[in-house]
Amino acid sequence: MRRTRIIGIGAGLAVVAVAATSGVMAMDDQGKTTITAYFDQATGVYAGSDLRILGVKVGTVESVQPRGKEVRVTLKLDEGVEVPADAHAVVVAPSLVADRYVQLAPAYTGGARLEDDAVLPAAANATPIEVDQLYESITELSTALGPDGANADGALSELLDTGANNLDGNGKAIGDSVEQFGKATKTLDRSSGNLFDTLAYLQTFTTMLKDNDGNVRAAEQQLNSVTGFLADDKENLSAALTELGKALGQVKGFIQKNRGALKKNVDLLVPLTQTLVDQRASLAESLDTLPLSAGNVLNAYDPANRTLNGRTNLNELSMGGPLTDPESAAGPEGLAPVDTARQKALPVLPLPAVGTVYGTPEKTGTQQKKEGTE
Repeated sequence: MRRTRIIGIGAGLAVVAVAATSGVMAMDDQGKTTITAYFDQATGVYAGSDLRILGVKVGTVESVQPRGKEVRVTLKLDEGVEVPADAHAVVVAPSLVADRYVQLAPAYTGGARLEDDAVLPAAANATPIEVDQLYESITELSTALGPDGANADGALSELLDTGANNLDGNGKAIGDSVEQFGKATKTLDRSSGNLFDTLAYLQTFTTMLKDNDGNVRAAEQQLNSVTGFLADDKENLSAALTELGKALGQVKGFIQKNRGALKKNVDLLVPLTQTLVDQRASLAESLDTLPLSAGNVLNAYDPANRTLNGRTNLNELSMGGPLTDPESAAGPEGLAPVDTARQKALPVLPLPAVGTVYGTPEKTGTQQKKEGTE
């Protein structure tokens, strides 16, 4: 009976311990983010391995379970740590003997965040190459290049010998080439904007050519026709160019022989050209009025009598004018003033005075003759 009681007490304590442990674990998991990552392989990753971001521990690996050809790794991210939605997982091996850890990249800088129970597929994750895989690759390469492979007939050895002979003594030149190539890449890097602008302009130009393909073809055909025409008449063209060369030679000789006379004639043309420049307004007016004058001459010509008929206003040439009294230059009421200065400047003609004297018309000789007749 006592033994049964002890067993019951022990079982109760075990249940309490399990419950307490589960409660503590549940409390520890509160606020953490669960992430499931799949890898092609997860060598060296165990439950309890570190989960890091930029080398800083931010959680742990909860479990590692194989799932067919992939390995499922469950990660626990500490509370308050943010990870971008496009993050991926990488298994990192610090050294050949150290424990590996899982790292999430990139670090969060803003935007959408990775939610709880997120899944990272194997295609987005990466694992380091294993040492045995590296050795296996080296073995395969050496076998492929060895006597049982590419060097079965000594081709690889001959290639190496030829390369050694060609490179012998050219070390400095190769070093200079590498240095110049480095400078060229720096120049291209500094001028990357101009380079890309040039490429963009070339793209625009080629697009324009593509859009105007018909016009480009027509231009090419016309150019082809012109070149064909020149090819057909190349003899005539050659003769013409030869004669042109001779003519230019003769002109050159003439200029050389008569340089002084040509200079003198050009100097004599200077006053004439200067006069034309100074009188360009008068020349322009003459060119405007000459057609009218020519038309008037044609209209005045009488072909029947072979005379030029015209009419002149003699009052404009009269010396006396409508006012004989210089002091009455203002004129009678209702008449315009007389320009006596202009009249004095006109030539003196033997014409009777016409017009009005103090408002009374003078009688001309013709009028007096008519009155006497009447």
